[in-house]
Amino acid sequence: MRVLVDATSLPPTRGGVARYLAGLLSGLSDAGVRVRVAVKAEDVAWLREQAPGHRFVRVPSAVSRRPVRLLWEQVGLPLLLLRTRSELLHSPHYTFPLVLASRTVVTLHDATFFSAPEDHGRLKGAFFRLWTRLARTLARSTVVPSRATAAELEVHAGRTHHPVRVAHHGVDRMLFAPPAPGDVAAFALQHGLDPSRGWLAFLGTVEPRKNLPALFRAHRRLRTERPGSTPPLLVAGGLGWDQEARTLLEAAGNTPGADLRYLGYLPLASLGAFLGGSTAVIYPSSAEGFGLPVLEAMAAGATVLTSPRLALPEVGGDAVAYAEPTEDGIHVELADLLASPDRRAQLAALGEERATLFTWAACATVHVEAYTQR
Repeated sequence: MRVLVDATSLPPTRGGVARYLAGLLSGLSDAGVRVRVAVKAEDVAWLREQAPGHRFVRVPSAVSRRPVRLLWEQVGLPLLLLRTRSELLHSPHYTFPLVLASRTVVTLHDATFFSAPEDHGRLKGAFFRLWTRLARTLARSTVVPSRATAAELEVHAGRTHHPVRVAHHGVDRMLFAPPAPGDVAAFALQHGLDPSRGWLAFLGTVEPRKNLPALFRAHRRLRTERPGSTPPLLVAGGLGWDQEARTLLEAAGNTPGADLRYLGYLPLASLGAFLGGSTAVIYPSSAEGFGLPVLEAMAAGATVLTSPRLALPEVGGDAVAYAEPTEDGIHVELADLLASPDRRAQLAALGEERATLFTWAACATVHVEAYTQR
């Protein structure tokens, strides 16, 4: 089957849907499955490096502007499907051309627009709830990253009569593996860190469901109670729309030696050392469709503390520690982890082993099943 994958929604930061698409396309490449990929000119080289072998079709540069991309998706993308003689379209981020609905597989990444609408802006939430319902009603089939997301969508968006396939994300073991001591030392030197004190790491977009203000308060309490044994907290990722957390991070800046630091976006090549070299990775999200940073931290050999909500236990299993995503919950569990080096080591080993269960090859297999479903 000739499949066209719409990769025009890739963000310039190469996060989010970009990591999903790069992993999926690499899994398809490894399986010998070749697809056509509609992509912006500035993303061609990066995607080709991540997943060689596919045919990349450049789209007009104007689609870099979101309103133009959404319009092009309804008009230009159907024409591109005809021009490339493709039989099926994969729309990997909620929206899709309505005229091609019966020939489209749509990825729905989570159900938080329904289950946690307060974590999104009013217009954004309404937009994605609409497209989620349209996909479940009109599309040929949908793909979700976890069983938890499939269940949440059925509760909040109603039943669907087409197949819903669960394709767990994978992890790039070239980028996310236990780092060598030299790589950790180089990362610490670059960022003015004392390796003997370690650091606590958060990776992700700063948005309300990540509960960063609660993490900051819990960490501040621990620094007061255990001033010599609580490592600094380092936050990496984009400044999203959690105004309280954003204000605190902008005020903290990135001052070496400070208790709280905002590192901004880190190069992908640095993430293994950032996560795997940490004392612990803290990811106190209350709503995830999958939770890729948890999997990446596990693969990097990190001790992970996350929340027992939605898809996160599906990813972490018994290989991570859990805390309710509140100040008190994080404070208690993080204090226990910091006081228990043997438990941290045990969890890190379990996490590294569990991470091997999640591969982009397995993810690609599920997608091929969705593409070939008649």
